[in-house]
Amino acid sequence: MLAESPAGEATVKPFELVGRYRSGTGWRWVRSMSQPRFGPQGEHVGFIGVAHDITALKDAEAALREVNDTLERRVAERTADLSAALDRLQAEVGERVRAEEALRQAQKMEAVGQLTGGIAHGFNNLPTPITGGPERLASRMEDARLKRVADTALESARRGAKLTGQLLAFSRIQRISMAPVAVNEVIEKMQTLLRHSIGRAIVIETDLAADAGYGVCDANQLENAILNLAINARDAMPEGGTLTISTARLELPQQADIPGGCFVRIRVGDTGAGMPPEVAARATEPFFSTKPLGQGTGLGLAQVYGIAQQAGGTLRIASVVDRGTEVDILIPAADPPVTGAASAGDASGAAALSNARARVLVVDDDDEVRAFLIASLEALGHDVVAAESGAEGLARLRDARPDLALIDYAMPNMHGAEVARAARQIAPGLPIVFVTGYAESEQLEAVLGSDVPVLRKPFTLAQLAAAVEENLGS
Repeated sequence: MLAESPAGEATVKPFELVGRYRSGTGWRWVRSMSQPRFGPQGEHVGFIGVAHDITALKDAEAALREVNDTLERRVAERTADLSAALDRLQAEVGERVRAEEALRQAQKMEAVGQLTGGIAHGFNNLPTPITGGPERLASRMEDARLKRVADTALESARRGAKLTGQLLAFSRIQRISMAPVAVNEVIEKMQTLLRHSIGRAIVIETDLAADAGYGVCDANQLENAILNLAINARDAMPEGGTLTISTARLELPQQADIPGGCFVRIRVGDTGAGMPPEVAARATEPFFSTKPLGQGTGLGLAQVYGIAQQAGGTLRIASVVDRGTEVDILIPAADPPVTGAASAGDASGAAALSNARARVLVVDDDDEVRAFLIASLEALGHDVVAAESGAEGLARLRDARPDLALIDYAMPNMHGAEVARAARQIAPGLPIVFVTGYAESEQLEAVLGSDVPVLRKPFTLAQLAAAVEENLGS
């Protein structure tokens, strides 16, 4: 017996005893209930009781406890699984919200990009003759005062052309040259320009990682982006401060706005006024600016964002009010370019053609631009055949058999790519140069390939002469 109840016997009261007993078949659970027994005089003479075998009941209780323990453990495990699933769901919802926000931003930028691209195209036709006229006058004037007037007009036209270039870069229709660029070298070569641009009140510091290497972008566009950020930083530090430009090579996971992979980060930071979250969230929107009227176009950060996206990267902004701002340009990393013997391409042949008289077909629906092209080409010593529409240009092509065609892209009824495609059927070997202020690169390349020659409006006489020389006989 494993359990006794001497205390129960001592009280001379009914008691119950539960215990384990060894029997011939093993251990058994027994419950005994005892009642006191009294004699005729009321004296206690002993106990009388009955015992029950409760082994089955004890086994059932043990099984029930095990079931309860198992249930509690499974409930805890399931709760943990549900909690983890909820965390994953919340993370996925957050990622979806970020992806939707990135999509809305991309759609907004695309819509505004189409608008600005159309504006740039319309405006680019205007400064083309405006730029060329003062340029020709300035080169022939001997009167210093009149020459200054012509130079001032020319500079104003160039500033207008620069603005349209920013619009086109933002709208992502400006054709740019993507290639591996040594990022640190670009920044080092910009030091003098940066110091002149931001003034002496601001200290420039650089922290260029030795392993930053090469990034895929357009070198000129990258310089423009860094300069834009530096000027923004200068404006945020009117009392002076520190401008820091740093680089790093990073491995990034796939995110809503960029694929995973190796990227080069160019960070431009300042110790200026900083931006509140609601301003930072809109900083890359075109034409959004917190600067006073007349001190900013609102295209700076939008243009930088467009440059980063064109390169296959993105832009990140971190800003704290009264502590400063850091803007990261992320562009895909690249291997160093393969250096080899440069193709002789025959610069001497091009030089030989510079004085050659050629017959040039000009197709442009804008009267002023067409007249400017005719006058400029004739001044360069070429014969000109002009047409104001694609259909007329193809008819002139059949009759005149020109040596070169200059074709506007955006024309009614038949755009330049369609004219070029038809011209290729009439004269397969005809060199074609697109003269345009607006053109989708993919449409041009579908006609003439990836190296399609394009003369962007507005252009100078020297650029026109170079385009003619380079493409005659190509």
